[in-house]
Amino acid sequence: MKKVYLIIVFLFSAIMVFGQGTMEEAKRCLNQKEYDKAVRIFQALADKGEVEAKFYLARCYTFGQGVPQDYSKAVYWYKKAAEQDYAKAQCNLGVSYHNGHGVPQDYSKAVYWFEKAAGQNFAQAQFNLGACYEKGQGVPQDSSKAVYWYKKAANQGYASAQFNLGNSYVKGEGVPQDYSKAAYWYEKAANQDYALAQFNLGNSYVKGEGVPQDYSKAAYWYEKAANQGVALAQFNLGNSYVKGEGVPQDYSKAAYWYEKAANQGVALAQTNLGFCYEKGEGVSQDYSKAVYWYKKAANQGDASAQFNLGNSYANGEGVPQDYSKAVYWYEKAANQGVAPAQNNLGSCYGAGRGVPQDYSKAVYWYEKAAAQNYDLAKKNLDKLKRNKR
Repeated sequence: MKKVYLIIVFLFSAIMVFGQGTMEEAKRCLNQKEYDKAVRIFQALADKGEVEAKFYLARCYTFGQGVPQDYSKAVYWYKKAAEQDYAKAQCNLGVSYHNGHGVPQDYSKAVYWFEKAAGQNFAQAQFNLGACYEKGQGVPQDSSKAVYWYKKAANQGYASAQFNLGNSYVKGEGVPQDYSKAAYWYEKAANQDYALAQFNLGNSYVKGEGVPQDYSKAAYWYEKAANQGVALAQFNLGNSYVKGEGVPQDYSKAAYWYEKAANQGVALAQTNLGFCYEKGEGVSQDYSKAVYWYKKAANQGDASAQFNLGNSYANGEGVPQDYSKAVYWYEKAANQGVAPAQNNLGSCYGAGRGVPQDYSKAVYWYEKAAAQNYDLAKKNLDKLKRNKR
C-alpha cells in the first residue's frame, strides 16, 4: 500500500508541475506573443523563487506584455532578481533608476546596479557604466573610466560600446586621439548594422581619417546608414551622386536621397533639393517646388537657401515678383556673410528696389562683398562711385 501511495504522489506532483509550466514554455509563449499565458507561468515560478522568472515578469511589467504597463511593479521584481545577483535584472534596475521609471531618478543608484552587473561581465551594464562616466551621471565625469568600460563591452561585441569607443578615439577623450583605432571600432559596429557607425565610417573614408581615402567605400557605408534612415547619411549620399564620388554621377539618385533627408528636416538637403528643382537636375524643373524647399531651409537659418529664396522673389520664379521679400531674404543671408547676397542687397539699395534708395547702404553692402573678393561687387562699387561723381 505504501508503494501505491508513493506512485500516486509522484503522479500528482507531475501533473501539478505540468500545469504550472516551465521557464522554457513561458519563454516560448512570450516569443509567440501569448503574453497572458507567459505572465501566468512567470508569476507562478517567481512566487516560488525562480530568479529568471522574476526578471521576465519584471520585463512584462516594463513593456505592458500580458499585464498593464507598471514601472513600479517592474522595479519590484527587478529588485527581487537583482538581490539574487541576476546580472540582467541588476542592469535593468540600473536603467530604471537612470530613467526614473518606477522609482525617483537617481544616477548614483543606477551606477550602483550597473557596477554590480558589470562586475559579472554583463556587456550592456558595462556600456551603461561607461556612459555614466562619460556624462558624469552618478559619478564624477571621467573619460578614462568611460573608455575602460566601453572597451570591456566592445570586446564582447556590444555594438553601442564599439561606436562610443570609436568616438572616444576621434575626440581623444580618455585615450590619445587615434583615427585608425576609431575606424577600427566604427567598422566593428558597422558590421553589426549599427547605423551611426556606418555613417561615421563613411565620413572616415571621405576624409581619409584612419583609413586611405576611398569614395567608393564611403558611398557604400553611407548607403547602409541611409537605408536605415540616418538623415545626414542620406544627405551625404546625395552629394556623392551629384559629384560622382564613389558612384557614377546621377542627379536623379541625388534628388532621391536629398528628399529623404529633407523630409527629416536637414536644412542643407532642403536647399540642395530646392536647387535641383530650380535647375531641373534629377527632377522636372519646378520653381514652385524649389521655393517650397528653399523656404523650409531658409526658416532654419540656412544662408544659401535665404539667398536663393531672395533670388526667387527678385525674379518672380515660383512666387510673385516681390522686391521687398527679396530684400528681406538677401539681408538674412548677407548678415551671415554670403557675398552674392551682400552684392544683391547693395544693388537693391542702389536702385531703390524693395527698399528706399540709399546710396550709403548700397556702398556699405558692396564693400562687404568686395572685402570677400567678390568681383561683381567690386565692379558695382566702382560703377556706383563713378556715377556719383
